[in-house]
Amino acid sequence: MSDPFTLFDDERPASNAVEFTVSELSRAVKRSVEDGFGYVRVRGEIGGFRGRHSSGHAYFSLKDADATIDAVVWRGSWSKLGVKPEEGLEVIATGRLTTFPKKSSYQIVVDNLEHAGLGALMKLLEERRQKLAAEGLFDEQRKRPLPLMPRVIGVVTSPTGAVIRDILHRISDRFPAHVVVWPVRVQGETSGAEVTAAVKGFAGDYGGPRPDVIIVARGGGSVEDLWGYNDEALVRAVAASPIPVVSAVGHETDWTLVDHAADYRAPTPTGAAERVVPVRSECLATLGDRARRLDTAMATHLRHRSEHLRFLSRGLPAGPALVEPLRQRLDIASDRALAALFKATADARRRWYAATQHLSPAIARRPVERAGDRLAVAGARLARAADAGLQASSAARPPRRRSRKVDDAQGILL
Repeated sequence: MSDPFTLFDDERPASNAVEFTVSELSRAVKRSVEDGFGYVRVRGEIGGFRGRHSSGHAYFSLKDADATIDAVVWRGSWSKLGVKPEEGLEVIATGRLTTFPKKSSYQIVVDNLEHAGLGALMKLLEERRQKLAAEGLFDEQRKRPLPLMPRVIGVVTSPTGAVIRDILHRISDRFPAHVVVWPVRVQGETSGAEVTAAVKGFAGDYGGPRPDVIIVARGGGSVEDLWGYNDEALVRAVAASPIPVVSAVGHETDWTLVDHAADYRAPTPTGAAERVVPVRSECLATLGDRARRLDTAMATHLRHRSEHLRFLSRGLPAGPALVEPLRQRLDIASDRALAALFKATADARRRWYAATQHLSPAIARRPVERAGDRLAVAGARLARAADAGLQASSAARPPRRRSRKVDDAQGILL
């Protein structure tokens, strides 16, 4: 009879499967993935990007219609990226495929990003254009007129390219002006930020003369080469600049978002220089022509006014006719004044003659005689008063002593 306890034995058939811990299995999978794939290029649309983390790393995902893979850009690789990640941007990511044991997931460590073809760029460009246009940054009403004759011209471009030479040569030929060049990189990942800083710097206090107009220029190139001039921050800086901005990016067929925001879009850098400054000889010729036209207009105006004045003068009386009545009145008044003077003189002479008839020598001597009598009386009174005064004075004076003289020789008192 069989052992009843055999029913409870935990004997299982032998297996050749290798037993792993969770960590061992995760490390094994990590080695398999990294060894099996190494560096890969993955094409997909960026999603879940919310900017860089406080640590400096960047996290997002790459997705297509059927799958999603996590992606990470370490802080040290961020500055080396040719294209910075943006939400919805279709890119080709190059990096190492690895796993993240904590989440039992795999991800790609991105070393470089590039645009996934022209179609993806154009799609992103159109979306950005619509967004900025909806904010009114491209409205024609906000664009300002360019100055007629700028004294200072600011140019934002590469200091060593053919563009700056063409601009300087054209300005010198047409109308020499003071040109200030702000050197920037016109291509690459930092070009947009450098051009933005230049536009803001010219409008601020950068230590030099303030330009009357700014030219943002570079030569032609592909969409990727000109991508820095589609930077959103640059477009906003150009739209907000208090100084008029002329864009001259690429050739006539090249268009960037800066062209829409600028106050004037020139087809080429040379065309920008021609638009900014006039031709000096043409200005002088125009000025001379307008001076001649002004002289002719003034002469014509004076002639017309003279004719009009002569026409009005016909309705006025002649000058002698206005003066003669007044002259006649003056003659009459002078005659009357002379006759009155003669009459007054004759009347005065008659009165004087009548007065002299009442005068005689005896009558004329009477006042003199009366005055002589009064004078004699006054003289007698004065003499009596003088005598009385002398007598009173003598009576009041003491008697005088007789002086004695002694004869010295005889000693006799005389």
